[in-house]
Amino acid sequence: MSGFFNTLFFGIYPYIALSVLIVGTIIRYDREPYSWRAGSSQLLRRKQLVWGSVLFHVGVIIIFLGHLFGLLTPIAIFDALGIGHGTKQVLAVVVGGIAGLMAIVGAGMLIHRRLYDERVRAASSAMDTFIICLLAFQLLLGLATIPISLQHLDGEEMVKFMSWALGIFTFNGDAATYVSDVSWIFKLHLFFGLTILLIFPFTRLVHMLSVPARYLWRPGYQIVRERNSTNSRHPAE
Repeated sequence: MSGFFNTLFFGIYPYIALSVLIVGTIIRYDREPYSWRAGSSQLLRRKQLVWGSVLFHVGVIIIFLGHLFGLLTPIAIFDALGIGHGTKQVLAVVVGGIAGLMAIVGAGMLIHRRLYDERVRAASSAMDTFIICLLAFQLLLGLATIPISLQHLDGEEMVKFMSWALGIFTFNGDAATYVSDVSWIFKLHLFFGLTILLIFPFTRLVHMLSVPARYLWRPGYQIVRERNSTNSRHPAE
């Protein structure tokens, strides 16, 4: 990939994707709050949904947190904790591989259910089907990077992605150069990851921002129905 396209896709495109992600999400929440939902189809067909949903969501959450902390944690912190680049690389391959397999199996079950159940398909929008297929494709790309990662167990390849991600968030104009010589499969994975962020505000994925965490510390309460005074009177004798 030439220097121009490398800069375009990994130096400029990230800022476009992040800008649309932030601004688009805020506007949607402000203007269309009632569209901020997952749109469950459990009532239409429960079969495959439970196992597919659990495998997919657990796998994706593990992968998301792994990428978030793995890419955006300053390298100096890992060095201070005594976690070598090679150790981090192996950990990412093992945990990411297991989570990726869980997620892709779950995604496969959800896609099959969405495409081959008439009622679920009729209740699904084109965007619903597109986004689950895109996520499955991105998961496959992630799994496809594992054989290449196994050839770089010294962790230096991962350092390039960490430097790129930190460079983007610190507005380093040369951030794209860190990934200029990585394998095309990694670049494809990065590109589609950024694309998912770009279209995020326009999909049902926004529901992931509405996790009801407040229920974890909400004080318990009991609903008491008070009898109407007219109903509690004794009948006249």
